[in-house]
Amino acid sequence: MNIIVTETFEQTCARAAGMIASVIRHKPDARLGLATGSTAQGVYPHLIAAYRAGALDFSRVSTINLDEYVGLSPDHPQSYHRFMDENLFDHINIDRRNTVVAKGTGDIEENVKAFREALAEKPIDVQLLGIGVDGHVGFNEPGEVLFDGAHVAELDESTIDANARFFLSRDEVPTRAISMGMGDILRAKKLILLATGESKAAAMKGLLLNEELNVQNPATLVKTHPDATVIIDRALAEDIGYQG
Repeated sequence: MNIIVTETFEQTCARAAGMIASVIRHKPDARLGLATGSTAQGVYPHLIAAYRAGALDFSRVSTINLDEYVGLSPDHPQSYHRFMDENLFDHINIDRRNTVVAKGTGDIEENVKAFREALAEKPIDVQLLGIGVDGHVGFNEPGEVLFDGAHVAELDESTIDANARFFLSRDEVPTRAISMGMGDILRAKKLILLATGESKAAAMKGLLLNEELNVQNPATLVKTHPDATVIIDRALAEDIGYQG
């Protein structure tokens, strides 16, 4: 596992975007595994800027997202489908037919099946990841077991609390989501996990400071991947006592 410490969160996002851009330049038809949330939101402006500068071409790129809330339509302001449109897809030359975000409304079992089929179509060349306060990646929440493939996840109370800031009230936050499984994530050829903020300190200690794999901290499985890069800013490194 490659660990990079930057001086600021902005540098973290720029470093991650540069790694993704490098994958696209080496493989113009690369498949990107994408994430949502405030951490990923910092990465996408750098990719958009590279595209606008003529340094990146997304015309042959395909994407698939980690997850989507159950119960939110694609045009809902807090759906991950809309997040991707507003934060990336609307600003680059990607073919929308080559983008996949799981559908959160209608027949959920059929939606999970369709998502699994989409995942099986083509390997993910690089998967962008954030991390939850409880160590979840995607919506693979702490529990007795973790899932290999795409599934419907029951969201942990801490996840609902963390996401409540995006909704008018906590009661509006969906309690379920369709998510890639940990196996889906670990089958990507390359992983890039970003973290910032003191709220992530406990989860990041488990990932970076010992060799344990713990289903109560799903992110710890990232350390088993042969090509995983973790990027944190110096403030978080100091918080957790990382000396690398």
